[in-house]
Amino acid sequence: MSTDLVPTLDLDALRDRVDTVLAEILRRPPAGVPSPRGRAGELTRALTDFVLAPGKRIRPLLCVLGWYAAGGGGEDGEGGEDGEETLWRTAASLEVFHAFALIHDDIIDGSPTRRGRPSAHRAFATRHRARPDADAFGVHAAILLGDLALICSNALVNTAGLSPRQRDTVLPLLDAMRGEVLLGQHMDLTATGRPTGDVEEALTIARLKTAKYTVERPLHLGAALAGADRDLLALCSAYALPLGEAFQLRDDLLGVFGDPALTGKPVLEDLRSGKATVLMALATRHATPEQRKTLDALVGRADLDEDGAARVRHILQHTGARDTVECMIAERYEQALRALDGGPLAPEIAAALRQIAARAAIRTA
Repeated sequence: MSTDLVPTLDLDALRDRVDTVLAEILRRPPAGVPSPRGRAGELTRALTDFVLAPGKRIRPLLCVLGWYAAGGGGEDGEGGEDGEETLWRTAASLEVFHAFALIHDDIIDGSPTRRGRPSAHRAFATRHRARPDADAFGVHAAILLGDLALICSNALVNTAGLSPRQRDTVLPLLDAMRGEVLLGQHMDLTATGRPTGDVEEALTIARLKTAKYTVERPLHLGAALAGADRDLLALCSAYALPLGEAFQLRDDLLGVFGDPALTGKPVLEDLRSGKATVLMALATRHATPEQRKTLDALVGRADLDEDGAARVRHILQHTGARDTVECMIAERYEQALRALDGGPLAPEIAAALRQIAARAAIRTA
């Protein structure tokens, strides 16, 4: 597998490299992952289609940037040219792990679409529509598909050629990331249903499910591969945590006010499930008794229609919740950028991280 690093930090070129590496890996899966030509071929092909669907690739990109930040790309040592294969396989493993999380998340949420296409469980159900239990089959097959993604992610790390030093630093970070995602998902599941004014709980869920998993841990992993010290890891966290929260807060707004043609997700989904978002918690906290009654009656209803959603959106705007979330995003975006000022990062690394920050916080999809 060719893994020549792009000499300049062109984020689009790096993302293209991630896609190339993913395609090569999935065409020849690592040991322990079923072959596309075997009895599990349908699952393996579905995993390839899911992973290679267009996406932001923010986690592998941040892993690569963390590697560069810690001196990766030099002429010697684990961060040098001999470490490129290890870097790319580790970065790719994050995107495959993300597939696992998304597939299972869509089952939990009952989401019909993902990235503008049918979600995995709906695609399986449609493919096997002749079965009398097609919908149940679709869910069951998607659970197995998510499991396969997790197996493949683990296999990529196991075959990445980690040195003993890298194993001692990288594997605990991966374990921490997985545990944080699990806890965040459980908290999200527990809190979902009816609106509450618990802003801190909603922020904690955002930190675990998004800030740490999407930004902090990928940066840490790439930096750890190249031998980062504690100061650099702390700088990564100072940048990553506010940016990750901004990323999730933007997702919360897009989940209610976004354009489904751009987001690839139905705009009623978060309201129908009663997601415990900061947006909803702020509205609930500042609602009048009459507004609170409306929120309690409509949010979390599986049959919520567009008229009902419009009433909820009106409350989200008139309580100031929408504007407050926009301010929170701006504050966290600026906090992330300030963390890069005057730090030890090379100018091109800091510039790339600023581009990532803008893409995460200022977006319509």
